[in-house]
Amino acid sequence: VKMDARHLPEPCAEKRVRIVGSELVESYTVYIIEVYVGDHSWTVKHRYSDFHDLHEKLTVEKKIDKHLLPPKKIIGKNSKSLVEKRQKELEVYLQTLLSRFPASTPKVLSNFLLFHLYEISGIAAALAEELFHKGEQLLAAGEVFLLRPLQLYAVTQQLKLAKPTCANGDAKADLGHILDFTCRLKYLKIPGMKAAVGTSNIEEQSLPFDLSIFKSLLQIEISDCDAGQIKGLPSLKPTLATLSIHLSASSMKEILVPEASEFAQWEPEGVDTDCPVTAIIPTWNMLTTLDMSRNFIRCIDESVKLIPEVEFLDLSYNELSLVENLQHLYNLVHLDLSFNKLTVLEGVHTKLGNIKTLNLSGNQLETLSGLSKLYSLVNLDLSSNKLAQLDEIKNICTLPCLEKLSLADNPMCIIPDYRTKVLAQFCDRASEVCLDGTTTTEKELDTVEVLKAIQKAKEAKDRMANNEKKNDFCFPSVSLSEITTCKEKAFITKEILTPVDSTLTQRCYDVYSSACDIIPQVGFPCCCEEEWKHWTANLSNLFVPPPLLSYATTNQEFTNQLSAHISQANIEESTPIPCKTTTLEGTDQGSPQSGDGYFEMTIDDTNEIMGCSSSSTIQENMPDDVKKESAIDNVKMVVWSLCISVGEGLSQRPSCLVATDSSLVVFHTRSEEPVSTLEELIENLETDLVVPYTNIETFQFDIPEVCLSFKVKSSNTRWFFFSGAQSLKEMHSCIVPHVDQTNEQVLNSSNTQVFIRRFLNSWDFEESEGSVKGGHLIHFLDLDSSTSDKNVANNPQFPKNSATLDVLSQIGLFESGQSQTSNPMILFLTSRHLCILKVDFVTLASRDPSEASAMRSCSKVTRIPLSFTLLDPKQDCSCRAVSDSRRFYNEHVVELMAGHERLTVVFALPQDKFTFQIEFTQLRSNLREIKTIALQRTKKGHLKVHSCPAPATATERIPTSSVPQEVPRPHLTLSLLYPAKSLIQQLMEDNQCPSHFSLSSSLLLISSLKGDQLVHFFHDNIAEMENEELKHILWTSVLFYRSPDVETTACVLLSTKAIYFVLDDTHKDTDFLFSFCFTLKLKDLQSVNVGLFDQYFRVVGPSADHIISCLTRDGYGTHRFLQQLMMVLSLLEKVPSPEPSELDFYSQFGNKSTGKMENYELVHSSKVKFVYPSEEEIGDLTFIVAERKTPQAPSHSFNILLYVLVFQVHVVPGQTAQNQTVLQPKTLILTSTDVFLLDEDHISYPLPEFAKEPPQRDKYRLTDARRIRDLDRVLMGYQTYPQALTLVFDDVPGPDLLCHLTMDHFAESDGKGDRTQGVGGAEGEVQWCIFVPGADSRERLISLLARQWETLCSRELPVELTG
Repeated sequence: VKMDARHLPEPCAEKRVRIVGSELVESYTVYIIEVYVGDHSWTVKHRYSDFHDLHEKLTVEKKIDKHLLPPKKIIGKNSKSLVEKRQKELEVYLQTLLSRFPASTPKVLSNFLLFHLYEISGIAAALAEELFHKGEQLLAAGEVFLLRPLQLYAVTQQLKLAKPTCANGDAKADLGHILDFTCRLKYLKIPGMKAAVGTSNIEEQSLPFDLSIFKSLLQIEISDCDAGQIKGLPSLKPTLATLSIHLSASSMKEILVPEASEFAQWEPEGVDTDCPVTAIIPTWNMLTTLDMSRNFIRCIDESVKLIPEVEFLDLSYNELSLVENLQHLYNLVHLDLSFNKLTVLEGVHTKLGNIKTLNLSGNQLETLSGLSKLYSLVNLDLSSNKLAQLDEIKNICTLPCLEKLSLADNPMCIIPDYRTKVLAQFCDRASEVCLDGTTTTEKELDTVEVLKAIQKAKEAKDRMANNEKKNDFCFPSVSLSEITTCKEKAFITKEILTPVDSTLTQRCYDVYSSACDIIPQVGFPCCCEEEWKHWTANLSNLFVPPPLLSYATTNQEFTNQLSAHISQANIEESTPIPCKTTTLEGTDQGSPQSGDGYFEMTIDDTNEIMGCSSSSTIQENMPDDVKKESAIDNVKMVVWSLCISVGEGLSQRPSCLVATDSSLVVFHTRSEEPVSTLEELIENLETDLVVPYTNIETFQFDIPEVCLSFKVKSSNTRWFFFSGAQSLKEMHSCIVPHVDQTNEQVLNSSNTQVFIRRFLNSWDFEESEGSVKGGHLIHFLDLDSSTSDKNVANNPQFPKNSATLDVLSQIGLFESGQSQTSNPMILFLTSRHLCILKVDFVTLASRDPSEASAMRSCSKVTRIPLSFTLLDPKQDCSCRAVSDSRRFYNEHVVELMAGHERLTVVFALPQDKFTFQIEFTQLRSNLREIKTIALQRTKKGHLKVHSCPAPATATERIPTSSVPQEVPRPHLTLSLLYPAKSLIQQLMEDNQCPSHFSLSSSLLLISSLKGDQLVHFFHDNIAEMENEELKHILWTSVLFYRSPDVETTACVLLSTKAIYFVLDDTHKDTDFLFSFCFTLKLKDLQSVNVGLFDQYFRVVGPSADHIISCLTRDGYGTHRFLQQLMMVLSLLEKVPSPEPSELDFYSQFGNKSTGKMENYELVHSSKVKFVYPSEEEIGDLTFIVAERKTPQAPSHSFNILLYVLVFQVHVVPGQTAQNQTVLQPKTLILTSTDVFLLDEDHISYPLPEFAKEPPQRDKYRLTDARRIRDLDRVLMGYQTYPQALTLVFDDVPGPDLLCHLTMDHFAESDGKGDRTQGVGGAEGEVQWCIFVPGADSRERLISLLARQWETLCSRELPVELTG
């Protein structure tokens, strides 16, 4: 029964009980009691024993008559007659009790009838007693307190009653406890419910309650209540900061202005108005957060005038269809309007002036036109709307502060390369925008750069076409995109260019300065043009000129003229034109590309990205007369590619593959000069083949995503086409439906990874190889063969190779001695190898195309490890002339160092070179193994620093990298290129190589670097990641876990992203020193083990290859490195989530720590563990040296005073004076009575987690031991070895050393030989020549040794200076 809230129980409301029945539960009877208080009723169940317990308590507390309760029955207590009789008697009993206590019901009776759950007096008393016990603790804890509407209703009604606050005489139940608590409570939650409460007929939604008893509330949350029943909300205005209302309101007005129901005309306080008003309403001055999500609100009404201070407004999951009235919220920063019914957003900027976060997800938006002026917007969520057109992004791409954008679950998300196409519209801000929660990758940024350049070229071309004006400037062979870019960036001069500028900007400067001739050039002769002139002329048929790529499917004018050209050719030639195999000698079609970067698609695809129409749309927009002509044979798709045709012989040339409605057409350009206009291109197009689809025998992929081939019926010629993967796929899907292939070859591989795997043994292709990248058509150049150009043959940049690299001989690059270029090959990249696929196209063409194994039998794959392959680091040409030869080299040629030999590679497609360079650099930086590096040097042996010739007025420029500019190096900020002087000074101090290291040429070169040279050397030759800063240099000996016996010298470079170990070199070139470098990225670092007395440390990564011990043999050096490492790791600590925390800022800031120590392990905040020596490790070492003592030795006097890593110097007879000594690594232990020398395993312990068995060697192996009392003298000086100490012992074993220590254990050791060698060696003496690298350790050893010797011998230790 739903009870009307207006019928409230009166103070004297009649209380009635009725026992309506009983039920048998197990072996006893339960009586069902219905309790009525006013209009409220509920059900209670009790057995007779409960009645008996109640009666016992009432007889004691209230002196009730003992015989009032019906007596017990033992026999037949569950009989029907007895139960019915007892039911009536118990009902009379309860009625008697209620009439006995009309004003205040005793507590035991109240609990028995559940008054504390359903009756207002009982509810209020129970709440008061709870707060009496726990109120202070709850207030002190500052937690959210939960009150149900029924409890608030009870308190509200109790306060209206004219009776004492403690009617039943129990002080704990006094109503004052509730009022005291509510006056001080700060955080309140009121959760209602729609159903009836418990077993009662009470519905909380209908109960009115008053909130005016709360005087200090900061935050309140109300759910599932009727807004009309909430009284006293305006009384919270002085303190309330956060208000949350859910499932309770149908309008904002009934919550924010409940007075509006009484006053028709009202205005907020402080507003001047000429209109007559009936009420002035105070504003919510303290309210900053309003959450009215999940209500039934249909409009944002004028009540928002009363909340001028609100910063966070959540109106999600309502029924809003318009955004209005929000202009009154001047402080609004975060707005959530998600999951409403919004369809348009017109003029939103006039209502949301300072908005930073806007959530519009889950609406029905189809356009974003209203968001274009929200200039302060940082975060925008548009997911789950109806946005289908990429053009809509133009409305938000100019917002200057936008950082996070979500477009997930919109129709536009199914567009191919949707992310790249969206980011491209943000232009220069693409790197700053986080789309759909994913940070923009380098690969995407490179693609965006390309799309930007292409779009600029298209816009410029459209402008020129509209104006019908020709450019008066002379730009020899410069593509349109570069003209546009250079015009916009003409202010860039060489004086202000730095390596920070992008490659595109650098090249804009090149074109501008040479073509426009604004900046005077210094008269240096250009070597590149002479060097490559011969190659440019002879290789013109091996690559596709970049300008041709702009004439694509999306170029409407080009496709129209091409259709007419094909129609004319069909009229003139009734039969297919045979393939011509003439070589285009002397052609120079090179031109600078429209932008550097990563191409995932060809330019005809990317034009479509920027909003161009598809072919179907083009046809719809054509004039009627053109439409009729094109209907004859409309061009569906155009792909520029490199074509290899095999008929009577093999010929190669750039070709245009055109798919029309009915036929396939192959063109080539017969012009020997680069084309500059569309008319010139059409005139120079020569038809190679026109074949109807019905005459095509096969049309298939021979190499997935790389090579398409087709064969015409009744013809022996086979055509192979190489182009971008996306273009080939689209061409294949366009033509295949029209071709009747009864025996089409089914490729065994759907992608290049599976294709390459077919050529390798199962053990060659590792699981870690991952995806295969590339598929670039290339040719190798033989720069050493005799040429007609003397500059090429005699140029020192291309030295004669006396011995060909084994890999090259395996590939079989050059078929004959006269050939200067190799057969076409395909280049692939895996995660660890450079794969070269050599295809015999002549044999392949003779095989049946439907044969699945044809490609496998006609091809061979050769793999070169990436770790031993380098982009040739020779100095890039410093000239700035944009010649044809220079452009050809920049856009198509890559020089590689495979091992120590050079490979010159020509890429057929212009985008392939840059794609390859980026993929190569990325894969090589991800290698987890030792890699080769090349250091360029001058004749004097110093690291070469390059500079470019500058104009006469130019200032000195920053030295550039030794790597050519187009090679993708990590991006650098100005702060990295210009480090603080203090850092450079510190790096110079760190770059002090200890004298005992014998350095190889490359390490010697590094040790000689000073000042800025160190920073430039690091960024040019070592750094692999973005914004990486060199922080510390350490010269040390290192041990690798894989080779624990080989101790080698290394220069350890610590950056903000990785630890680099530069190792010895093994090869010297005329211009370079080749060395090896191992990289351990800090994100892979798991733990650092610190040795005893900080003498060494071990870094541990994810595998056995990543475990390296650095034997610094210097406590200060170890301490400095670990200090810098911890500081760098702190920078990598993950940023905390932006969600608001329960704790305030100051307490969080005070409690923050960088790490915690547990069991000698410092767990850094970056999760890297720093493990320090434990007492157990000291104990193990003590035990090893103590077991050589006799049991009679007093154990309490035995302790380790010093642990130090040293070298034992051995003089090798018969050697030259310069190499007469050999340093043998040892560990020296000094105790209170003895000196020990040990061999120690520094790399295997503690055991790594993946180790399945203990190492073959023990950690410590004792090699020699002497008593301090047997020390005769100490020799110091330079005679044996500089800075070495010679300890001379009497060869008389004392009683406390076991005999087998010197006889058995050292029978085959060096200790015996030492007895007659060394300075002043005499019979009966043993000499230890010890070199301690660390100066502080050396002084400490001498002082401790002297002190212990003086303690044992009661006189000073004799020290003699020699040499």
